[in-house]
Order: sequence, then C-alpha cells, then structure tokens
Amino acid sequence: MAVSLLANEVSDLCIGKPAVRSLPLSAAVGELAAALRRVARSGAAGCVAVTGPARAVVGRAGLADVLCFLCTEPEALARPAAALAKPVSAILPKDGAGEVRRVDPRSSILEALDAVLSGAQVFAVPLRAGGRKKQLGGGGGAAGDFCWLTQEDLVRYFLNSIGLFYHVAARSVSSLGLVRTDFLSVRPGELALSAVPLIRRAVATETAVAVVTEDGHLVGEISPALLAACDETAAAAIATLSVADLMAYADYFGSPPEHILRAVKAGLKDKGLDAMLDLVEDETLSSFSSLSASSSSDEETGRAQLRRPSSGSYGRRSAEEPVVCSHASSLVAVMVQALAHRVSYVWVLDEDDDCRLAGIVTFADVLRVFREQLQ
Repeated sequence: MAVSLLANEVSDLCIGKPAVRSLPLSAAVGELAAALRRVARSGAAGCVAVTGPARAVVGRAGLADVLCFLCTEPEALARPAAALAKPVSAILPKDGAGEVRRVDPRSSILEALDAVLSGAQVFAVPLRAGGRKKQLGGGGGAAGDFCWLTQEDLVRYFLNSIGLFYHVAARSVSSLGLVRTDFLSVRPGELALSAVPLIRRAVATETAVAVVTEDGHLVGEISPALLAACDETAAAAIATLSVADLMAYADYFGSPPEHILRAVKAGLKDKGLDAMLDLVEDETLSSFSSLSASSSSDEETGRAQLRRPSSGSYGRRSAEEPVVCSHASSLVAVMVQALAHRVSYVWVLDEDDDCRLAGIVTFADVLRVFREQLQ
C-alpha cells in the first residue's frame, strides 16, 4: 500500500495547475485588493502570493487579510486611502501563521504530509517546462513561476485511493479522535469588530469562526471565503455591524439589504469616519450602476438577476448553511462533504444534544490519520 501511494511525487499532484498570481512585498495594499478582485473575476483561488527578493515566496494574502488590516491598523478606518497605500508587507503575519512553504517538485507525498503536520498550510511548487520529470503545469511554466499545492489536493489524492484504507475509511470521525472542541466562535449579537482576532486565526488555520447562539446552536460562520466575496469597503461593515448583520452584508455583497446598508453608513457617521463613508457611498453607487446594467441585460434575455453578480464569488456557497456532520459520520463521508463544498473543515453537531455544535474536523487532522496509516 505504502509503495503504490508514495511512489508519486508532489509534481504528480500539480499537473495542469496554473501559475499563481503574485505581488512583491513593496506593492501597496490597494494593489493587492485590486489584484484579488481580478482573481475573483477569473474564478481562481482567492489568494495572491507575496514574493521577496529573487521572487522567493514569503507568504500569501487574501481579502480577509486586507479587511483585518484595515480594521486593526491605527487610523486605517479614518484614513483608508493612506492605509491602502502601505506596503503589502504590513499585512503579513509576523509569527508565520498560515505558513507557506516552498517545496521541490520531486518531494515525496510523505514529505508533504509531514510538512502539513508540522504547520504548513499551503505549498509553493515551482513550475518547470519540459517532460514529466520537469513539468508540473499542463504547458510548463516560465522561470520563477510556481503553483499552489493545498491540503485539499492531498485529501483528494487519498480519497482517490480510499479503498486501500478500508479499515479506517468507514470509521466514525469520533472514534478516530478527529473532533476538535477548541473551535473559534462568536455570538450573533456581538460586534463584528470584536471578532477580528478570531478571523485572523481562522485565516491562519484555514477554518472559520462559528456563529453560535447562547444555547449552543450553529447559525452561521464567518470564513475567509465569505469575506473574499466582498471588497475592501467591507471593512466598514466589520467596524459598524453585529456579527449576524455582517453575515447578511457579506452574503449579499453588492446589493445588501437596505436596512443593513443604512446601519453601516450611520455607524460610520457616528464614529466620524467620513473618508470611509465616502468610499462606501462611491462603491454603492458603482454597484447600483452595475446591477442596473445587469438587470437591463437580463430583461432583454428574459432572465432575472436575483442575487449579486458572481464576479466576487468564485466558489463561495452564498447563503447556504455551514457544512456539518455528526460524531457518527465516517471519515470518507466527511472527506466527500468537505471536497464537494470546497472547504477544509466540517462542523460537528451533537445529535444527542439537540444538534448543538460540538466541534470541528479539519483537513490537517484528516491527513494525520493517513500519515499514521503509512507508518
């Protein structure tokens, strides 16, 4: 079993992957936000690589990183233009959280697994032109290009060979010890701004912040994918709304409910954040114009535009419930659920306790099971 699985190299999991978009450390945060909007429109993964000297990968950044920066950087909400002019290096975590590691394409699957279990969240794999031993992308890559290899890729790889792990595939996530109880959570009525430190941790661990009622029921989540459907003006919503209203704002970004938009503007005005208010109003006007044009086009073709445009979504499960399972769910069932919904975690509900939130299963822990089986 180990021989057949581990004969493959990291490069075999990267065939056909596109080169990652990247920005230098010196690029402005505003440039990053604009690049993320372009990535979203293209349907690609919602992160941009950040490179240092000689194009060495030093990290990655998404819209959630930009929003957390705007909400915590002194004077950023009061002077958003100045904050967006700061270098991207200002938003990268100083403690290595959300660690990106560069790996050789000839590295083994086992080495990749060990790196995940030691804290790596994503791998930067160099793209090379040439034959099988040198080529990772479908058409090769220019010098210095690289692609992402994620935990999702590794989980999908093992799912494709799940028959070799029949003795653990059908076991429950509870019996395998995969249910973590140290998940991130907030109450719906809490200020969204107070959740920013938790959002940062969710970004670093590729999970989400559970939104849980006082009696322990899961009513939603704030995830990097949810925030990636927005743009930098969503910092205004984080600064002024409750957690529950932030979820509604993000789910309908581009055309949020009118009462929520009024609450954002009123909150900014009360806080004296006039520059951010101007930015939000400019974006609202721009979104209205885009929606009007879209509606006119839809009327001409006989189709209705019921939701915000998909340009900011790229795989976001808009308005859907969080992905959940039970303690009794099998390992393979949880893997299929997570991969089908393009998330790296699944919430666990306790069916014996009125389906209250009991924990979370993450891809990192799923991969730990396979690593143990390959001992």
